[in-house]
Amino acid sequence: MGWQVYIIVCTDNSLYTGITTDVERRFSEHAAGTLGARYFRARTPEKVVYLESAQNRSTASRREAVIKKLPRAAKLRLIDSAANELTASGFRN
Repeated sequence: MGWQVYIIVCTDNSLYTGITTDVERRFSEHAAGTLGARYFRARTPEKVVYLESAQNRSTASRREAVIKKLPRAAKLRLIDSAANELTASGFRN
């Protein structure tokens, strides 16, 4: 599997955007708190709500940066859009 951009919704309803080659593993790392992002020290990840494939790490990083700059309303529209591969992949937390 290649690189993917993902968005996680937290129990405080905040949104976290990241990249990985293995979404299930990365979510588990965030949830465990050991290898997860510093962001999750004060928040609990609830579920992955958005997934988008990228050609390589560079493309994924650029897309992550674009998504992180979006206002919350635009991120919510992205989650509900056809660009969200999560519904097609069947991945669920």
